[in-house]
Amino acid sequence: MNAPLDAGTTLAGSTLVGPVLRVSDLVKSYGGPTILNGVSFEAYAGVSLAVIGANGSGKSTLLKCLIRLTDPTSGRIEILGHEVISLASRALRRFRSRIGVVWQKHNLVPRLSALSNVLHGVQSRLSGPRSWWQWAATDAVRAEALACLARVGLDDKALQRVDSLSGGQQQRVAIARMLMQRPEIILADEPDASLDPQSGEDVMRLLSDLARQDGLTLIVISHRLEHTLQFSDRIIGLAGGLITMDVATQQADPIKLRRFFDKPTE
Repeated sequence: MNAPLDAGTTLAGSTLVGPVLRVSDLVKSYGGPTILNGVSFEAYAGVSLAVIGANGSGKSTLLKCLIRLTDPTSGRIEILGHEVISLASRALRRFRSRIGVVWQKHNLVPRLSALSNVLHGVQSRLSGPRSWWQWAATDAVRAEALACLARVGLDDKALQRVDSLSGGQQQRVAIARMLMQRPEIILADEPDASLDPQSGEDVMRLLSDLARQDGLTLIVISHRLEHTLQFSDRIIGLAGGLITMDVATQQADPIKLRRFFDKPTE
């Protein structure tokens, strides 16, 4: 488990000034029950923040609101100096290119090589055929994609088709593709959910280490208590549309945390 960082902590030789993410009074309703009902929290660079809650508590909805895959009903979201809710289409696309997202589903192209899939991450900066296939890429872009694969321990699988890889390896390819974006924040929605216990632990450790090494904020939804305790600096718990717990991981009570995983959906 990482030691928590706070505002003003020096990281990689620089002093942090204020949060990189601030959510204030966030509300989301789909016309029926209110999913999020006044959620507020902050996150700082270099901190791994775990979001926990029972099924239906709004965890995934919260992550989608942060990058406006769904629009909040009301509230305020400030990330990397941008008021996200007010961004127009072009500015929103540029903003999203700075946010790396890892989903439960890998969303890879099965028939393409691992290297070509990783290369797709450069589309946040480049476009055209050279961003689709490794053989068409420039030497510099191909080298960067290989370096991203090396960071997740799969440079020796670069030319293998993705559909020949294990589930854990495919999730690592998806993480390498995300790194190809050169993200400033990482959002991960249960990245270990579809994996066996060992592969899930490996993926969670990888994300935690990458965020720490690069001084990135990591916000991860977790459905495994042991991973929450092992790979986060801070934990927030959602219940009834509100944050009902916000605690440094080192001070967390596993018994109290368990209710956020076991409580049935209402």
